[in-house]
Amino acid sequence: MEALRQDDPRRFGRFTALARFHEGASAVRYVARDTATGEVVLVTAARPQLAAVPVFSRRFRAEARTAERLAGGWVSPPVGLGEEPEAPADGPEPLWTAAAYVPALPLAEAVAIAGPLLERALRILGAGIAEILSRVHASGSVLQGLAPGTVLLAADGPRLTAFGPLGAAASAEVGPGGQLSVRLGYLTPEQIEGKEVSAASDLFVLGLLLAYAATGTTPFTEGPAEEAARRIAEDEPELDAVPDPLRELIASCLAKDPAERPAAGTVAAELALEGAAGLARGGWLPERLAAAVTDQEARVLALEPPEDDTEPEAGSTEAAEAGAGAAEAEAAESGPEETPEPEDARPEDARPEDPRTDGARPEDPRAAPEPQDARTAPEPEDARPLPVPPADASQTKASPAGTPPADASPVNAPASQAPTAAPASASAPVSDGDTGEDRGTTRFLNTGPRPPQSDRPTTQLALPHELTAPPGAALVPAAHPMPPALPAAPGTPQQPHQQPSHTQGGPAPYPAAALPAGPAGPGGPGGGPMVSLPLPPAPAPAPDPGASRRTLLTIAAAAVGGLVVGGGSVAALGSGDTAAATDDKPAPKPRRTLPGQAPEPRWIYRHPASESSPLTTAVWQDKLLVVTSESQASAVDLRTGKRLWQRADGAKGQAALAAGDDLVFVASPTEFLWLSPKNGKVVHRVRYTEAFTDLPGLTVGRLAGSSGPVIWFTGSHTVTVKAPKPKKGKKKEKDKEVVQAHFFAYDIVQRKELWRTAVPAGRSPGTPAYRVVAERSADVLVRQDAVSLTAAEVKAAKGKGSVRSFDQKTGKLLWTKKYGAASLEAATTGDEDGALYAAVGKDLQAFEADTTKPLWRVEGSDGSWFGTPLIAGPLIHTTERSRLVGAVERESGRLVWRRSTEVPGIGNAPSLTLSSSEKTLIAADAIQVTVFSAADGERLWKFQDIGSADPKGATVSAPYRALTFGETVVVQRDRSFYAFPVA
Repeated sequence: MEALRQDDPRRFGRFTALARFHEGASAVRYVARDTATGEVVLVTAARPQLAAVPVFSRRFRAEARTAERLAGGWVSPPVGLGEEPEAPADGPEPLWTAAAYVPALPLAEAVAIAGPLLERALRILGAGIAEILSRVHASGSVLQGLAPGTVLLAADGPRLTAFGPLGAAASAEVGPGGQLSVRLGYLTPEQIEGKEVSAASDLFVLGLLLAYAATGTTPFTEGPAEEAARRIAEDEPELDAVPDPLRELIASCLAKDPAERPAAGTVAAELALEGAAGLARGGWLPERLAAAVTDQEARVLALEPPEDDTEPEAGSTEAAEAGAGAAEAEAAESGPEETPEPEDARPEDARPEDPRTDGARPEDPRAAPEPQDARTAPEPEDARPLPVPPADASQTKASPAGTPPADASPVNAPASQAPTAAPASASAPVSDGDTGEDRGTTRFLNTGPRPPQSDRPTTQLALPHELTAPPGAALVPAAHPMPPALPAAPGTPQQPHQQPSHTQGGPAPYPAAALPAGPAGPGGPGGGPMVSLPLPPAPAPAPDPGASRRTLLTIAAAAVGGLVVGGGSVAALGSGDTAAATDDKPAPKPRRTLPGQAPEPRWIYRHPASESSPLTTAVWQDKLLVVTSESQASAVDLRTGKRLWQRADGAKGQAALAAGDDLVFVASPTEFLWLSPKNGKVVHRVRYTEAFTDLPGLTVGRLAGSSGPVIWFTGSHTVTVKAPKPKKGKKKEKDKEVVQAHFFAYDIVQRKELWRTAVPAGRSPGTPAYRVVAERSADVLVRQDAVSLTAAEVKAAKGKGSVRSFDQKTGKLLWTKKYGAASLEAATTGDEDGALYAAVGKDLQAFEADTTKPLWRVEGSDGSWFGTPLIAGPLIHTTERSRLVGAVERESGRLVWRRSTEVPGIGNAPSLTLSSSEKTLIAADAIQVTVFSAADGERLWKFQDIGSADPKGATVSAPYRALTFGETVVVQRDRSFYAFPVA
């Protein structure tokens, strides 16, 4: 981390920038604070010169929205996003996104500090990242955001900070016509062969990261650097140093054939069956890393805004011009130095765009003017070899063909050098931190000794010079010369502001520059251009003549003969662009069903975006999925997933029920409806004003429960109570409006009311919300939701909830009882045998319903409490806020099994559903669906859906729901429905 520069924005919306945190190829990250709440965040701000490119802007926003959809678990939730302009602006619009700050170390930094991770930490790291990938792959998308600089190690588990190729880019270039090329630090065999990426490509990169975390180096290091791409595509990985229990799994991730790689869910299950969060409980970082994380947090929290803060807004040009002037003045005052400044000790953008500048040293032959037809892009920093630091000049090894010696001045060396820079190799490669040590974070931490500089394997991965852009393309020019990096704190080595070079302990990258340059030597006109895997081109607005030129975002893969391969239709995650393959690809092999991986859905149904979101969903007679919304009720065929009909009469209806064998019952806000299951036609209609004529203006509340043809519900209406006749000489009082409430039983087959009983009115507007917790032969047991209790009822309850018993035949209130210390909000259910099960504090307790006598208690997790249990024969399935699911014996309370859903953190207790056979237990929460064997708790598979891939689509935050029929479970999240086979 370093101080803010003169041209850095001071504000991003409501956030005030405090310091630079890290600089990447496409963006700069700042530590910032919310001016109102004091919340500390990390702001990722796109480079202005890239933000001006339309396709970059769209991709940046798409990746930001992907982060929103993935928020939760191991993805820090975004807390701010720069607003998209409604009209074109005069200059580049600021692009930024802010996420909650979590103290954490990049993987590369962690390995540099403490060396390779031990097996338990590797399992937690791999399981956490695989859990994220499984959520991405469930939607048919590919992440392409994995790199050692984008994977962070926090105190409670790993975090991911990049959600697409921009976030993980090693370099970004703009060519003619607005074409944007992004080069990733890691390659896969299919990319090298010019094939399109898939979900399996993410697994290959995950294997590389785990191998690096386990050994401190990459598994394809043996051999010349110029053959690195060939080794990736052909050689077997070197995994001898990987812990034995993990070697086979990592090797399977690194399989050459994508079809042979395991799915993300399989990897997560094999690494940590209890989930990364469960395995990480009690701490998982080595002592040195835990101390570094703590130190980082303390330093960040101590940051204060600069005193000379003039608060230029993000995207403004005032500070940029001031910074340019300051840099030029400083350059004018300093004269040429005899020793060139090390490449990794000065800002990358401070280098002149062309070596033919007036400031170039005349004695340097490489500063001579080039022919006009030999216009080439400046050589990228990470295309230069990483030499072994020689002990003296005589020990310097010969450079590869076409590569300047390590002590030679770079082609584009600046005229003036900063005398304060620490000596370093002038040709040290530069990356954005995704494939090397994050020096910004290292400087900030200043924790622990550095490992020895370089070793043979990482040196062999040094990369020869080569041109990394197609002819005519140019690296994004800096808007103005950048000022030198600010001095580090006393006692801290001077660090460059540019992307850090690869060092021992940092990951060895496999970038585009891993293949030989052209015949003209490094940077020469004969160099092979980068190979690009195109992402879907952005659609051009039809009527806009200025948008007639289609822009293309490409991912650099390898410099192989200038070929630009096509495809890539699944390479973009949430881009919103139209896929356009440029060559024919064979149909992919069908994915194998593996342990831990969700089976292939039998069908997928998407509720139309043109209609309002679903309100309720129900299975009717194992034949129809009936969905109600604000605008209508509709039915989906459970065999095919195809919509059969929709009916506006069912708008805002409650869950559909079976009224006999041939009618669908729906309760709307104003009437009961009986619909034909074939076409949705209204067969019968009973309006409340007609069925309950003695209750004018009746408002029917939520259904409390159902059993066979009987439904229970509450309703209320307002009556006028006339004021009593005043006494002589007194003024007459006003009449009062009083809400009266009733509890009803209604037969939906016979279409008649069975009984009603008066009950206390609830909180305004007056209808109490009841829920039937148990049905017995003689009575029904009912709980009232705490949110519908009046203030007087809450006060009288003194924090304890109660259960009411109503006679099955007459509706008469039989009794009201409280059970131990069960609270007003305590989850409660009962069985037909007279037992009641309620959450009491952090425990689950069983009572005799009629006597309130305690029967047994199951201890829960600290800081958690139980959700509503599910009764299944001799067992009770339990669920907790700590995301634990289990089973206990109904008779004794003996714990049979308890497992984690693998969702990190604390949240709402998952809701439980059993398959029709009661062999499979489905746990659904806001993050995922986890499926267990009901008998022994074996975790079978899990499923996550990140929602719509439309970049401008609404963020999906709805929880998952599960409905079962036959041998199928229908998983719903908002508008998406998936039908999976289950036992």
